[in-house]
Amino acid sequence: MRRLRSLLPAFTLAALVAAPASAHAACAGAGLHPSARNLAKVRTATLCLLNRERAHHGLPRLRQQHALGGAAGRYARLMVRQGFFAHVSPGGSTMEQRIRHTSYLRGVHGWALGENLAWGAGSHASPRQIVSAWMRSPGHRANILNGTFREIGIGLATGAPRRAGASAGAGTFVTEFGTRRR
Repeated sequence: MRRLRSLLPAFTLAALVAAPASAHAACAGAGLHPSARNLAKVRTATLCLLNRERAHHGLPRLRQQHALGGAAGRYARLMVRQGFFAHVSPGGSTMEQRIRHTSYLRGVHGWALGENLAWGAGSHASPRQIVSAWMRSPGHRANILNGTFREIGIGLATGAPRRAGASAGAGTFVTEFGTRRR
């Protein structure tokens, strides 16, 4: 069978602005700012907000997927540690290459992948602000509302990949979207 690949446009987002609170009020932790103690809660809130957006548009929920989550988390930490913000690392790794280094694509005949990146500092670092900014960006919104995607990995790192003035309370978010056909 022919192997199908579809890499959706991957977009970056750094400038974040305020969002209406009512759209995301029901997700616990949506207003948290990432810290070493609350990353699991921030990931859960981010997934909740993304799934609310999908439900609002009649799409199925995304399920957390371990291998995608591992790739996303490693990449978020790498961006902060090495001080860059891009879909291709300074070492040249692409989203597809990073995901191929996991078990996610083993034994599949076709797949589709997408990636959203964002970071924010201070009041712009909460899941509510990040998801709201993604939804106002056509490329990010396309990934979130792509009905093909069924799985997601959400990676978070405390800190900013670039100087953000007072980067206390900064967070870097990576979402790896995927679907597989066996």
